[in-house]
Amino acid sequence: MTESNGVSRREFVMASAVAAAALAAAPAGARAAQRLPRSRLRKALKYGMIAEGSTVTEKFSIARECGFEGVEMDAPGGPPADEVRRASEQTGLEVPGVVDSVHWRQTLGDPDPDVRAQGRAALEQAIRDCKAYGGTSVLLVPAVVNKRIPYADAYERSQAEIRRVLPLASDLGITIAFENVWNHFLLSPIEAARYTDEFESPMVGWHFDVGNVVNFGWPEQWIRTLGKRITRLDVKEFSRRKRDEEGLWKGFAVEIGDGDCDWPAVMAALDDIGYQGWAAAEVAGGDAARLRDIASRMDRVFTGG
Repeated sequence: MTESNGVSRREFVMASAVAAAALAAAPAGARAAQRLPRSRLRKALKYGMIAEGSTVTEKFSIARECGFEGVEMDAPGGPPADEVRRASEQTGLEVPGVVDSVHWRQTLGDPDPDVRAQGRAALEQAIRDCKAYGGTSVLLVPAVVNKRIPYADAYERSQAEIRRVLPLASDLGITIAFENVWNHFLLSPIEAARYTDEFESPMVGWHFDVGNVVNFGWPEQWIRTLGKRITRLDVKEFSRRKRDEEGLWKGFAVEIGDGDCDWPAVMAALDDIGYQGWAAAEVAGGDAARLRDIASRMDRVFTGG
């Protein structure tokens, strides 16, 4: 730094020190809002969100042109693997993983052993399909608790079924990633972490859904507790005002960035745990214009823009 630049080295150092002191004195929330996120989030979306295109390749091409890098498929029951791989190769759009397509119906905590067996077989097929698609994770709702299925039973049964699948997951290099959903199960991040750790396996983790927590908690707290267990993210919003005024499920009827998710705090928490990876939109899709808007909104909340 020289005088020819209009600012002396001494003046530059003093100005920098003043700015640093001001930032240090600011409230923690303000510091988080001003900090540029270090996390490198790669934008993905769910395959079913792509309304246009008649072939897998056309749909992948549209998603790519709209600013996405990846697409998550459903399995079992998704398109043939050769079509998906060909679409991925031709467009450059990656398949990070799949969503288990039956985990709500054929739950792994069901009291009926036949239902559990069907759910386990579907999870095994989802793992195989994921490998064939070129992905590395299967999103799984591990269990559902209701009047018929007690909490403790769902916990024990689901872990037993998942343990039976872990050898296949390990052989194929596919992570089983649990999602936090409104299933009355694993209701705190501490319990969610414990449930995961009890498998003592690197092949289980979390597909953390940011928006699903806002109704009853704070995503940034879950992120810090789950930490390195988080292998994927789902991105959506939730409005407590709309919930209170229009009904519980209407809380989701808000665009990314317009709800009650504190995105600066979320990004700061992701920075703190060193998360780098995929973040998939899980919102109502549509045509190319709609997908471009979703991608743009994701960019804004990810970067604070």
